[in-house]
Amino acid sequence: MSGQVPEHVGVLGGGRMGSGVAHAFLLAGATVTIVDRDDAAAGAARDRVVRAVEQSVARGTTTQTAATLTARLHAGTDVVAFAPARLVVEAVPEDVGLKTAALRRVEDVLAPGAVLATNTSSISIDLLADHVRRPETFVGMHFFNPVPASALVEVVRGAATSDETTDRARGWVEAIRKTAVVVNDAPGFASSRLGIAIGLEAVRMLAEGVAGAADIDAAMTLGYKHPVGPLQLTDLVGLDVRLGIAEYLARELGPRFEPPALLRALVAAGHLGRKSGRGFYVWPDGGAPTPADLTGLASLTGQASR
Repeated sequence: MSGQVPEHVGVLGGGRMGSGVAHAFLLAGATVTIVDRDDAAAGAARDRVVRAVEQSVARGTTTQTAATLTARLHAGTDVVAFAPARLVVEAVPEDVGLKTAALRRVEDVLAPGAVLATNTSSISIDLLADHVRRPETFVGMHFFNPVPASALVEVVRGAATSDETTDRARGWVEAIRKTAVVVNDAPGFASSRLGIAIGLEAVRMLAEGVAGAADIDAAMTLGYKHPVGPLQLTDLVGLDVRLGIAEYLARELGPRFEPPALLRALVAAGHLGRKSGRGFYVWPDGGAPTPADLTGLASLTGQASR
């Protein structure tokens, strides 16, 4: 079904994902309110969205002016600002305790009939739904990073999610010019489960010396038409994020999702990918990434890497 963008959208958490969600709904015509943990974080989130909006205007992907778009953007620290929203997307880090506390805070101020969505990439919707009072209006909306460039949103329905809520979420995805795939709640859903499986095998191959990072990635981009290779994608998502998802899937689905030692070693060393400047690749400011020298870290895992 085709949908119309909600007049007012709330986003809880203004990091890379939350600011991307805010940007997408702004371009589609919504008024967007971002709420973050403190004034500094809220201000940084607003600045992040303003920069993204200015880039959209410069590229000609919108006919609206930056001033018109940012006039509909608000940022603060009080969830009471979500009261008029018809949709609130929770986009805090992938931690069950953090998400459940955030969802309860938001639900307390939402109007009847408003939809509460979580942007989780792997945490069970049913698990989170146990902590909300209106699970029929709760749904997963898994956006992909970077949100502006991604064409996909995974709409994840829990056991209690109503058909109406699912249809509304799917329509809103179409209203922001993305494609929705609807999946039932399961560990890792569809996209994360498949993506993590490929990514973990790529890390194992790198650690075993099967090939270098650039060649492994090229095998998938050129051979299978993936837009980005699995190791570079892991750097973009964040090695810490992928490690957390893999640990969760290993607990739920078994040892085939056990994180490789090299991934654990990189995270322990603070090499988290693009956001830290180094992961499987080195990410210079404004330059193209180049494969990182992982010899020292690979030796800690008892394997060879090249």
